[in-house]
Amino acid sequence: MIGESANFLEMQEHVSLVAPLNKPVLIVGERGTGKELVAARLHFLSRRWEQNFLKINCAAMSETLLEAQLFGHEVGAYTGATKQRKGYFERADGGTLFLDELANTAMPVQEKILRVIEYGEFERLGGNETIIVDVRIVAATNEDLPALAQQNKFREDLLDRLAFDVITLPPLRERSEDILILAEHFAVGMVKEIGGEYFAGFSDKVEKALRSYSWPGNIRELKNVIERAVYQNADGHITRLVFNPFESPYQLNKSAQAQRAAAADGEAGVPKLTNVSSFDFKKEVQEFEIDLLKQALEKNQFNQKKAAEFLNLSYHQLRGYLRKYDLLG
Repeated sequence: MIGESANFLEMQEHVSLVAPLNKPVLIVGERGTGKELVAARLHFLSRRWEQNFLKINCAAMSETLLEAQLFGHEVGAYTGATKQRKGYFERADGGTLFLDELANTAMPVQEKILRVIEYGEFERLGGNETIIVDVRIVAATNEDLPALAQQNKFREDLLDRLAFDVITLPPLRERSEDILILAEHFAVGMVKEIGGEYFAGFSDKVEKALRSYSWPGNIRELKNVIERAVYQNADGHITRLVFNPFESPYQLNKSAQAQRAAAADGEAGVPKLTNVSSFDFKKEVQEFEIDLLKQALEKNQFNQKKAAEFLNLSYHQLRGYLRKYDLLG
Protein backbone atom coordinates (compact mmCIF):
# COMPACT_ATOMS: atom_id res chain seq x y z
CA MET A 1 0.00 0.00 0.00
CA ILE A 2 1.38 3.38 -1.07
CA GLY A 3 0.71 6.85 0.29
CA GLU A 4 1.85 9.61 2.60
CA SER A 5 -1.32 11.66 3.27
CA ALA A 6 -2.28 12.09 6.91
CA ASN A 7 -5.54 10.12 6.72
CA PHE A 8 -3.82 7.26 4.87
CA LEU A 9 -1.05 7.04 7.47
CA GLU A 10 -3.63 7.20 10.26
CA MET A 11 -5.48 4.27 8.69
CA GLN A 12 -2.22 2.32 8.36
CA GLU A 13 -1.47 2.91 12.05
CA HIS A 14 -4.95 1.68 12.93
CA VAL A 15 -4.30 -1.52 10.96
CA SER A 16 -0.96 -2.05 12.69
CA LEU A 17 -2.54 -1.67 16.12
CA VAL A 18 -5.38 -4.14 15.61
CA ALA A 19 -3.48 -6.68 13.46
CA PRO A 20 -1.85 -8.63 16.35
CA LEU A 21 -5.16 -9.15 18.14
CA ASN A 22 -7.07 -12.39 17.66
CA LYS A 23 -10.32 -10.53 17.00
CA PRO A 24 -12.67 -10.05 14.02
CA VAL A 25 -12.24 -6.82 12.06
CA LEU A 26 -14.66 -5.11 9.68
CA ILE A 27 -13.20 -3.08 6.79
CA VAL A 28 -15.49 -0.42 5.32
CA GLY A 29 -14.76 1.56 2.18
CA GLU A 30 -15.93 2.57 -1.26
CA ARG A 31 -15.19 0.35 -4.24
CA GLY A 32 -11.59 0.43 -5.34
CA THR A 33 -10.13 1.74 -2.05
CA GLY A 34 -8.01 -1.34 -1.34
CA LYS A 35 -10.03 -3.35 1.19
CA GLU A 36 -8.38 -6.63 0.19
CA LEU A 37 -4.91 -5.12 0.64
CA VAL A 38 -5.86 -4.01 4.16
CA ALA A 39 -7.14 -7.51 4.94
CA ALA A 40 -3.83 -8.98 3.78
CA ARG A 41 -1.92 -6.48 5.92
CA LEU A 42 -4.00 -7.49 8.96
CA HIS A 43 -3.09 -11.13 8.35
CA PHE A 44 0.63 -10.71 7.66
CA LEU A 45 1.12 -8.41 10.67
CA SER A 46 -0.54 -10.96 12.95
CA ARG A 47 0.84 -14.06 14.64
CA ARG A 48 -1.04 -16.09 12.01
CA TRP A 49 1.14 -14.80 9.17
CA GLU A 50 2.63 -18.23 8.41
CA GLN A 51 -0.80 -19.87 8.15
CA ASN A 52 -3.39 -19.68 5.36
CA PHE A 53 -4.88 -16.40 4.25
CA LEU A 54 -7.99 -17.29 2.23
CA LYS A 55 -10.32 -14.90 0.41
CA ILE A 56 -13.86 -15.33 -0.83
CA ASN A 57 -16.22 -12.88 -2.55
CA CYS A 58 -19.64 -13.40 -0.97
CA ALA A 59 -21.38 -11.46 -3.76
CA ALA A 60 -20.12 -13.75 -6.51
CA MET A 61 -22.11 -16.85 -5.52
CA SER A 62 -25.64 -18.01 -4.89
CA GLU A 63 -26.69 -18.76 -1.31
CA THR A 64 -26.33 -22.53 -1.73
CA LEU A 65 -22.95 -22.35 -3.45
CA LEU A 66 -21.58 -19.84 -0.93
CA GLU A 67 -22.69 -22.04 1.96
CA ALA A 68 -21.02 -25.07 0.39
CA GLN A 69 -17.83 -23.09 -0.28
CA LEU A 70 -17.64 -21.72 3.25
CA PHE A 71 -18.55 -24.82 5.25
CA GLY A 72 -17.79 -27.69 2.86
CA HIS A 73 -20.05 -30.65 2.15
CA GLU A 74 -20.36 -34.39 2.54
CA VAL A 75 -20.95 -36.91 -0.24
CA GLY A 76 -24.55 -36.65 -1.44
CA ALA A 77 -25.24 -33.32 0.29
CA TYR A 78 -26.74 -32.09 -2.99
CA THR A 79 -26.88 -33.15 -6.62
CA GLY A 80 -23.34 -33.42 -7.95
CA ALA A 81 -21.65 -33.75 -4.54
CA THR A 82 -19.81 -36.97 -5.34
CA LYS A 83 -17.03 -36.56 -2.78
CA GLN A 84 -16.37 -34.84 0.52
CA ARG A 85 -15.09 -31.29 0.27
CA LYS A 86 -13.52 -29.09 2.93
CA GLY A 87 -14.80 -25.51 3.00
CA TYR A 88 -12.97 -22.24 3.45
CA PHE A 89 -13.41 -22.21 7.22
CA GLU A 90 -11.84 -25.64 7.55
CA ARG A 91 -8.99 -24.83 5.17
CA ALA A 92 -8.29 -21.53 6.96
CA ASP A 93 -7.93 -23.22 10.36
CA GLY A 94 -5.15 -21.44 12.23
CA GLY A 95 -5.13 -18.58 9.73
CA THR A 96 -7.35 -15.78 8.44
CA LEU A 97 -10.49 -15.84 6.29
CA PHE A 98 -11.37 -12.68 4.37
CA LEU A 99 -15.09 -12.37 3.60
CA ASP A 100 -15.44 -9.70 0.90
CA GLU A 101 -18.81 -8.06 0.11
CA LEU A 102 -20.31 -9.55 3.27
CA ALA A 103 -23.48 -7.44 2.99
CA ASN A 104 -24.62 -9.69 0.12
CA THR A 105 -24.88 -12.88 2.19
CA ALA A 106 -28.27 -14.43 2.92
CA MET A 107 -29.60 -14.55 6.49
CA PRO A 108 -29.15 -18.35 6.93
CA VAL A 109 -25.49 -18.06 5.90
CA GLN A 110 -25.03 -15.11 8.24
CA GLU A 111 -26.37 -17.22 11.09
CA LYS A 112 -23.81 -19.96 10.42
CA ILE A 113 -20.98 -17.43 10.19
CA LEU A 114 -22.09 -16.02 13.55
CA ARG A 115 -21.87 -19.48 15.09
CA VAL A 116 -18.29 -19.92 13.87
CA ILE A 117 -17.30 -16.54 15.33
CA GLU A 118 -18.96 -17.28 18.68
CA TYR A 119 -18.11 -20.95 19.20
CA GLY A 120 -15.54 -21.82 16.52
CA GLU A 121 -17.64 -24.72 15.26
CA PHE A 122 -19.86 -25.76 12.34
CA GLU A 123 -21.00 -28.80 10.34
CA ARG A 124 -20.41 -29.48 6.68
CA LEU A 125 -23.50 -29.50 4.45
CA GLY A 126 -25.15 -32.90 4.66
CA GLY A 127 -23.09 -33.87 7.71
CA ASN A 128 -23.65 -34.11 11.45
CA GLU A 129 -20.05 -34.05 12.67
CA THR A 130 -19.15 -30.86 14.55
CA ILE A 131 -15.89 -29.42 13.27
CA ILE A 132 -13.82 -27.15 15.53
CA VAL A 133 -11.69 -24.45 13.93
CA ASP A 134 -9.58 -21.46 14.97
CA VAL A 135 -10.09 -18.87 12.27
CA ARG A 136 -9.75 -15.11 12.41
CA ILE A 137 -12.45 -13.46 10.34
CA VAL A 138 -11.85 -10.21 8.48
CA ALA A 139 -14.88 -8.92 6.58
CA ALA A 140 -15.30 -6.07 4.13
CA THR A 141 -18.20 -4.10 2.70
CA ASN A 142 -19.03 -0.93 0.80
CA GLU A 143 -22.53 -0.93 2.28
CA ASP A 144 -23.92 0.77 5.41
CA LEU A 145 -24.27 -2.36 7.57
CA PRO A 146 -25.85 -0.59 10.59
CA ALA A 147 -28.56 0.77 8.28
CA LEU A 148 -29.08 -2.69 6.75
CA ALA A 149 -29.34 -4.16 10.25
CA GLN A 150 -32.04 -1.62 11.14
CA GLN A 151 -33.93 -2.71 8.01
CA ASN A 152 -33.60 -6.39 9.06
CA LYS A 153 -31.43 -7.09 6.00
CA PHE A 154 -28.37 -7.93 8.09
CA ARG A 155 -28.14 -9.69 11.42
CA GLU A 156 -27.49 -7.22 14.25
CA ASP A 157 -25.82 -9.89 16.39
CA LEU A 158 -23.41 -10.73 13.55
CA LEU A 159 -22.64 -7.04 13.10
CA ASP A 160 -21.92 -6.77 16.83
CA ARG A 161 -19.46 -9.68 16.68
CA LEU A 162 -17.71 -8.46 13.51
CA ALA A 163 -17.38 -4.88 14.67
CA PHE A 164 -14.88 -5.47 17.45
CA ASP A 165 -13.07 -2.83 15.46
CA VAL A 166 -13.96 -1.10 12.20
CA ILE A 167 -11.35 0.24 9.78
CA THR A 168 -12.78 2.85 7.42
CA LEU A 169 -10.70 3.49 4.30
CA PRO A 170 -10.48 7.07 3.03
CA PRO A 171 -11.54 7.52 -0.61
CA LEU A 172 -8.89 8.71 -3.04
CA ARG A 173 -10.49 12.16 -3.38
CA GLU A 174 -9.65 12.68 0.32
CA ARG A 175 -6.01 11.65 -0.29
CA SER A 176 -4.99 14.38 -2.72
CA GLU A 177 -1.32 14.18 -1.70
CA ASP A 178 -1.23 10.52 -2.77
CA ILE A 179 -2.74 10.81 -6.25
CA LEU A 180 0.47 11.65 -8.14
CA ILE A 181 2.51 9.19 -6.04
CA LEU A 182 0.14 6.37 -6.95
CA ALA A 183 -0.14 7.52 -10.56
CA GLU A 184 3.64 7.42 -11.03
CA HIS A 185 3.80 3.97 -9.40
CA PHE A 186 1.17 2.61 -11.82
CA ALA A 187 2.83 4.32 -14.79
CA VAL A 188 6.24 2.82 -14.07
CA GLY A 189 4.67 -0.61 -13.68
CA MET A 190 2.83 -0.33 -16.99
CA VAL A 191 5.95 0.86 -18.81
CA LYS A 192 7.74 -2.29 -17.65
CA GLU A 193 4.77 -4.45 -18.64
CA ILE A 194 4.74 -3.21 -22.23
CA GLY A 195 8.52 -3.34 -22.53
CA GLY A 196 9.16 0.38 -22.48
CA GLU A 197 12.53 1.86 -21.59
CA TYR A 198 11.50 4.48 -19.02
CA PHE A 199 8.62 6.63 -17.79
CA ALA A 200 9.06 10.23 -18.94
CA GLY A 201 6.54 11.77 -16.55
CA PHE A 202 3.26 13.71 -16.71
CA SER A 203 2.61 17.03 -18.38
CA ASP A 204 1.50 19.92 -16.12
CA LYS A 205 -1.97 19.74 -17.65
CA VAL A 206 -2.25 16.02 -16.85
CA GLU A 207 -1.06 16.54 -13.27
CA LYS A 208 -3.71 19.25 -12.82
CA ALA A 209 -6.39 16.95 -14.27
CA LEU A 210 -5.33 14.08 -11.98
CA ARG A 211 -5.60 16.30 -8.91
CA SER A 212 -8.93 17.88 -9.84
CA TYR A 213 -10.78 14.68 -10.83
CA SER A 214 -13.09 13.22 -8.15
CA TRP A 215 -12.12 9.52 -8.69
CA PRO A 216 -15.47 7.78 -8.05
CA GLY A 217 -13.75 4.44 -8.70
CA ASN A 218 -10.86 5.34 -6.38
CA ILE A 219 -7.45 3.63 -6.72
CA ARG A 220 -8.72 0.94 -9.10
CA GLU A 221 -9.99 3.66 -11.47
CA LEU A 222 -6.73 5.60 -11.17
CA LYS A 223 -4.77 2.48 -12.09
CA ASN A 224 -6.90 1.93 -15.20
CA VAL A 225 -6.64 5.57 -16.30
CA ILE A 226 -2.86 5.65 -15.91
CA GLU A 227 -2.17 2.28 -17.54
CA ARG A 228 -4.45 3.23 -20.45
CA ALA A 229 -2.55 6.53 -20.84
CA VAL A 230 0.86 4.83 -20.81
CA TYR A 231 0.13 2.51 -23.71
CA GLN A 232 -1.63 5.26 -25.68
CA ASN A 233 1.33 7.67 -25.33
CA ALA A 234 4.11 5.77 -27.08
CA ASP A 235 6.92 8.19 -26.14
CA GLY A 236 6.35 7.59 -22.44
CA HIS A 237 5.44 11.23 -21.64
CA ILE A 238 1.80 11.42 -20.57
CA THR A 239 0.08 14.43 -22.13
CA ARG A 240 -3.45 13.05 -22.45
CA LEU A 241 -5.81 11.09 -20.22
CA VAL A 242 -9.00 9.20 -21.00
CA PHE A 243 -11.11 9.14 -17.84
CA ASN A 244 -14.14 7.54 -19.43
CA PRO A 245 -13.30 4.86 -22.04
CA PHE A 246 -16.98 4.71 -23.01
CA GLU A 247 -17.00 8.35 -24.09
CA SER A 248 -17.55 8.67 -27.82
CA PRO A 249 -19.28 10.98 -30.30
CA TYR A 250 -21.54 8.02 -31.00
CA GLN A 251 -22.29 7.20 -27.36
CA LEU A 252 -25.95 6.61 -26.68
CA ASN A 253 -27.37 8.58 -23.78
CA LYS A 254 -30.55 10.40 -22.90
CA SER A 255 -29.16 13.72 -24.06
CA ALA A 256 -28.26 12.35 -27.50
CA GLN A 257 -31.65 10.69 -27.81
CA ALA A 258 -33.36 13.96 -26.92
CA GLN A 259 -31.30 15.79 -29.54
CA ARG A 260 -32.28 13.27 -32.21
CA ALA A 261 -35.95 13.55 -31.26
CA ALA A 262 -35.78 17.34 -31.43
CA ALA A 263 -34.00 17.16 -34.77
CA ALA A 264 -36.78 14.99 -36.12
CA ASP A 265 -39.23 17.73 -35.14
CA GLY A 266 -37.04 20.44 -36.71
CA GLU A 267 -36.39 22.05 -33.29
CA ALA A 268 -32.72 21.25 -32.58
CA GLY A 269 -31.12 23.89 -34.77
CA VAL A 270 -29.35 21.25 -36.86
CA PRO A 271 -28.20 22.63 -40.24
CA LYS A 272 -29.96 21.31 -43.32
CA LEU A 273 -27.79 19.28 -45.68
CA THR A 274 -29.87 19.55 -48.84
CA ASN A 275 -27.84 22.40 -50.40
CA VAL A 276 -24.28 21.55 -49.32
CA SER A 277 -21.65 19.48 -51.15
CA SER A 278 -19.76 18.35 -48.02
CA PHE A 279 -20.15 18.51 -44.27
CA ASP A 280 -17.64 18.36 -41.38
CA PHE A 281 -19.62 16.10 -39.05
CA LYS A 282 -17.16 15.99 -36.12
CA LYS A 283 -16.63 19.74 -36.12
CA GLU A 284 -20.37 20.45 -36.17
CA VAL A 285 -21.04 17.95 -33.36
CA GLN A 286 -18.27 19.47 -31.24
CA GLU A 287 -19.52 23.02 -31.78
CA PHE A 288 -23.06 21.90 -30.99
CA GLU A 289 -21.97 20.20 -27.75
CA ILE A 290 -19.78 23.16 -26.70
CA ASP A 291 -22.68 25.56 -27.28
CA LEU A 292 -25.04 23.38 -25.22
CA LEU A 293 -22.51 23.09 -22.40
CA LYS A 294 -21.90 26.85 -22.27
CA GLN A 295 -25.62 27.60 -22.31
CA ALA A 296 -26.31 25.07 -19.54
CA LEU A 297 -23.54 26.50 -17.36
CA GLU A 298 -24.77 30.06 -17.87
CA LYS A 299 -28.36 29.08 -17.17
CA ASN A 300 -27.30 27.48 -13.87
CA GLN A 301 -24.91 30.24 -12.72
CA PHE A 302 -21.93 27.98 -13.58
CA ASN A 303 -22.95 25.47 -10.91
CA GLN A 304 -21.71 22.25 -12.52
CA LYS A 305 -23.94 19.91 -10.50
CA LYS A 306 -27.07 21.86 -11.47
CA ALA A 307 -25.90 22.08 -15.08
CA ALA A 308 -25.41 18.29 -15.14
CA GLU A 309 -28.96 17.75 -13.82
CA PHE A 310 -30.31 20.20 -16.39
CA LEU A 311 -28.60 18.27 -19.21
CA ASN A 312 -29.73 14.93 -17.77
CA LEU A 313 -26.08 13.90 -17.29
CA SER A 314 -24.27 12.64 -14.24
CA TYR A 315 -21.83 15.08 -12.63
CA HIS A 316 -18.90 12.97 -13.80
CA GLN A 317 -20.22 12.82 -17.38
CA LEU A 318 -20.49 16.61 -17.44
CA ARG A 319 -16.95 16.95 -16.05
CA GLY A 320 -15.78 14.60 -18.78
CA TYR A 321 -17.31 16.78 -21.51
CA LEU A 322 -15.91 19.98 -19.96
CA ARG A 323 -12.48 18.37 -19.79
CA LYS A 324 -12.81 17.13 -23.38
CA TYR A 325 -13.44 20.65 -24.68
CA ASP A 326 -11.08 22.38 -22.20
CA LEU A 327 -13.95 24.25 -20.55
CA LEU A 328 -13.00 23.59 -16.91
CA GLY A 329 -11.27 26.95 -16.83
